[in-house]
Formats: sequence, C-alpha cells, structure tokens
Amino acid sequence: MPLPNILKTSAFQQKYEWIAKPLDFMEKAVKQYPDIFTSKVRGAKKPIIFANHPQAIQEILTNDRKKFNAPGEVNKFLEPFVGDYSVMLLDGAPHKRERQLLMPPFHGEKMQAYGELICSLTEKVFNQLSLSNEIFTARNVMAEISLSVILQTVFGLYEGERYLQIKRGVIGMLDLFNSPLGLSFLSFPFLQKDLGSWNPWGYFLRQRAELDKLLYAEISERRDSVNNVNRVDILSLLMSATDTEGNSLTDKELRDELITLLIAGYETTSTAMSWALYWIYRSPKVLEKLQQELDSLGENSDPISISKLPYLTAVCNESLRLYPTVLATFLRRVEEPCNLLGYEIEPGTSIWGCIYLLHHREDLYPDSKQFKPERFLERQFSPYEFMPFGGGVRRCIGYALAQFEMKLVLATVVSRYQLALADNEPEKPQRRGLTLAPAQGVQMKMEGIRTPQKSVVSVGSK
Repeated sequence: MPLPNILKTSAFQQKYEWIAKPLDFMEKAVKQYPDIFTSKVRGAKKPIIFANHPQAIQEILTNDRKKFNAPGEVNKFLEPFVGDYSVMLLDGAPHKRERQLLMPPFHGEKMQAYGELICSLTEKVFNQLSLSNEIFTARNVMAEISLSVILQTVFGLYEGERYLQIKRGVIGMLDLFNSPLGLSFLSFPFLQKDLGSWNPWGYFLRQRAELDKLLYAEISERRDSVNNVNRVDILSLLMSATDTEGNSLTDKELRDELITLLIAGYETTSTAMSWALYWIYRSPKVLEKLQQELDSLGENSDPISISKLPYLTAVCNESLRLYPTVLATFLRRVEEPCNLLGYEIEPGTSIWGCIYLLHHREDLYPDSKQFKPERFLERQFSPYEFMPFGGGVRRCIGYALAQFEMKLVLATVVSRYQLALADNEPEKPQRRGLTLAPAQGVQMKMEGIRTPQKSVVSVGSK
C-alpha cells in the first residue's frame, strides 16, 4: 500500500534539511502537499508521515493506543539525556503511572507559591540590568530566569555551591546539542563514540556523569532530611508521592524525571519568552495595550489574577503559535489499518502531527506569518488547531507551569521596566536543540524603571 505524497529528494538530504533548516524543509514540502506528506527524515527504511490537517491530528490524538499508539521507544534518541525511566520513554501502564505521579505538583495551590517565586526572580534579574545601560541579549536573560525557576521550583535549590554546580552542569551538558552539528550526535548514533573528553560525545558523557553525582547527592540528602513535610518544590512532592499500590519513585526514577523536567522546561520556556519579548517590543500597539491591561490590575495584583488576563494570554498564545516550543507531536505508530484524509495507512507506519505547519495554515490563521494576538480574542481554537505543547497522552507534562511562568515573567517585565529593541533588524528563527530560537537572541536595551499609569506592585517586590 503506497504511502501518501512521498517527497522525492534523497533520505540524506531530507535528514540534513530537517536538522539544519527545518522551516525551509517543511514549508517547501507543504507547498507541494498541503495537508499530508511522507518524508525520509528518519532514513529511507523508516519513512514518516507529516500531517498538519486538524482533522488528521484529531484522529491521531483521540485514538491513542487504539489505532495510533505513542510508544516511548521511538524517543530512544533522548535516552542518553533522560535515562531509561523518563516518562518520555515509558509505555503502557508504567507511562500512565509515571504521569499520574508527576502531574499533581504542576497544578492547584502550589502554583501560587511558584508564581511569587517567578515574579521575584524576574525582578532580581532585571533590577540588575537597570543599573547598566548596556545592550543585553534577551535570550540569555530569559535562560537565566528559566533555569533559576527550574532549580528553585523543581529542585528546591535557592543558593549555595550545589545550586551553582548543578546550574553550570545543566548549561554545559545541554549547550553541546544546541547547534545543528551538535544535534546530529543524537540523530546519527554512529557518531556516539567516547574518544575522551576532547571529542563532543566524550565531553557530554563526562558532563552527564558529574551532573548525576550532584543530583543523586541531593536526592540522598533530601531522603535523610526531616524537613521535607512543608516543602513545595517538585522534588520533595515527588519523593512523598505513591502510586495506587503504595510504591514511591526510586532514586533512578527521580533522577530521570528531574532531568526530563530540566530538558523539557529550560530551553523551550526561555526561547518562548524571548520570542514574546521580541514581538511585544516590535509592535508598539501591542505593548501599549498590554501595559494598559496590566496597569488596570492596580496594587492588588497577584500571580493567579495576572495569569488570567485575556490580552496577556492572547499575546503569549500568538507568540507560541508563530514559533511553537516543539515542531511536532511525539511520534505515533499506526496499530491497525486506518484511513487518514482519504489515504489508507498500514500498521507499523510512523506519523508526526506537525505543529509548526498546523499553526501556519492560512485557513486557520490568515496572514499566518504576522503577529496578531487578536486572533485569540476573536475565536476559540480547538486542541487540534492550536497545540504549542503537543497533545494526547504525550503532551508536555509541565505545560501549565511553562504557560504560567511565561505570563508572569512578561507581565513583570512589561509593567515595571522601560525596554526597547536595540535595532530594527528582524529576527529569524534558527534551530537550537529541539526548539526554534531567535538567531540573534533578541538584542535589547534597558531604558529605565517604568512608572505605571496605576501603581502595579508585582509579587515579590520589597
């Protein structure tokens, strides 16, 4: 049975373009085949279908484990990072158990405590910037905030030598794979040779080993501590959580899930916030309208109220639409013969729901390359039309915290500081690991402290 709309170029060329120039690759393919096409980005013997029509994506996501399974094994290329017990790599009952243990810390009353922390961290970083008139790279500043948020909300680490060591370890380990060349080490297993600390893969393995020592030491000390009862960091909550049979997570499971949360939340969130700052300060009317909405809260603003603001939400959604945190859903594998958009698909076929192409469908988002937050005020998009964090049983487990962080960081910055873009040069997307980051990092300048039209005292200020 023939696969739908097979791209004609060689498997090597398709894989190279997918790694080095993913937007060019996808946009060239979708011009030829608008709704669905088959690519060889995983090699000639393992073709993969890219589907971006909402009907196809709904069919894929609402039939998880029936017609379309989301096997963890297809994410094995991430195993060197996240380990065997990561929720990303588990299947069936183990995957369900892990998600049930991981979900509670990302919801409920704990979000209020996380919100206060996020606002305080943002002010701390930007107050330091306000002392200097130098141009700064927004991507670097957002990365500093994002990593600090993770270390404090997930690990419960606020300061000290271990805090600094883990921070350096994470940056050192992840930075290797932020370029297309580095990413090729995950895409081409034959490059994964330990030739010593001087070669990239050997360097990664040693960085990972050092980071593991730090994580296991923290887990061990936390287990021996009697002061965990009142802690709200995610590590403490996971250590006290039990499944339906009364079993808790082992040290190895905790390590793997902590690394998973780091990888899933650090690069993606900092990149998303960088893009949002770029679009806000490139669009004077958007900035003005957003400041007016934030000023309207007055002195009694709190993180939950801020996160519910409609225009702030629309701005964040539109930024995530243009450049979603991931380009595609987790891979799905066809389990039984099915019909997808009129094409008969055989069992064993692999399918991606292409989030980037979905978000740029002109029938859903006219002038899709334009930044228009009003789209999200004028209509409600279904989970199969707007899905910046994926969907189904493999949706990003920390999506609620990521959205919350993005809104609070932007609200704090926009309401309290006078910023401007350092130049008028348009930013272009560039692959950075698994995300699409602004190529120049968004160059900005601090022009001073802002006086709101109505006093806005953000949570965490003193």
